[in-house]
Amino acid sequence: MADGLPSIRPGTKPAHRVDRAAVLPGGQPKGAEEDSRAPGILRSILQSPSYQEADQDEDFLQSEATRGVRLQLDFLKTETLLREHQIAHTIVVFGSTRICEAQAARRAVASIADALALNPDDDGLQRRLKTARSLAAKSKYYRIAREFGQIVGASSEKAIGGRLMIMTGGGPGIMEAANRGAHDVGAQSIGLNITLPKEQCPNPYVTPELCFRFHYFAMRKLHLLMRARALVAFPGGFGTMDELFEVLSLAQTRKIAAVPVVLVGESYWRRAFDPDFLVEEGVIDPEDRNLFWFAETAEEAWQSILRWYEVAGQPLLPVGEVASRGKSISQEVGS
Repeated sequence: MADGLPSIRPGTKPAHRVDRAAVLPGGQPKGAEEDSRAPGILRSILQSPSYQEADQDEDFLQSEATRGVRLQLDFLKTETLLREHQIAHTIVVFGSTRICEAQAARRAVASIADALALNPDDDGLQRRLKTARSLAAKSKYYRIAREFGQIVGASSEKAIGGRLMIMTGGGPGIMEAANRGAHDVGAQSIGLNITLPKEQCPNPYVTPELCFRFHYFAMRKLHLLMRARALVAFPGGFGTMDELFEVLSLAQTRKIAAVPVVLVGESYWRRAFDPDFLVEEGVIDPEDRNLFWFAETAEEAWQSILRWYEVAGQPLLPVGEVASRGKSISQEVGS
């Protein structure tokens, strides 16, 4: 013995992680021979929710008291996996879930038109047909979003500073188109789906190991912005507006560093909101009008993002890749 500690004899093995030669007190339940009530009482204890370990107690995890923990977990799971996949940059694409590819849009118009032909005075069918025709006219944006996904997907492994990837809300419509474009060229892409009262399935073109489902919109929004190098917004409704105006508000107040914000389809966006009117009314400053710009094609949107970063002195792609990549992909998309 040295320094008051027992010496280690030759051949002594470390204690087993679980097993013991002698059972500790409490290792065996109190028997009925000692107290006939003990087994029943013990069963009640073991079956009590209070005895469940906290991370195994679903009712506790879903309680109001653990909302903070759930928020942390909602953030942490996605963050951990994105880090594991070494994803440094994302291009976020948003737009209507109702804008579909042209063939499906034409089928919807034809189906409603057939029904209206049998019921020409049906006001509801007339409204539905008008809406279906409006959406069919917007099916070009599905094609443009898909082309944009192809362009970004082809540049995924070329970005300076780490992998660049399309990120969407994971749903149908425009988001499907962008994920599909990346899938077309064999690139991975990310989808951040959200749990809704009436479930929304993720679109089938998101990379399976990069398809996430959130409970809290706040955590989803955080991940949409954390790695974002640009936001490309296609025509859409409340959800699209929500994402767009949040980014603009954060950039306006300098809560985040400005990122390129591209609105695809100027004719739509000019009617959806009027920034010039807001400037005239004095509720935003003229410089806030420069936080975004318009584009009409996938190539135009992409090249404008690359130029923005070049002007900022932080190019997304090596200089040689910017010119050659844009040309080759635009040829592929046009074929």
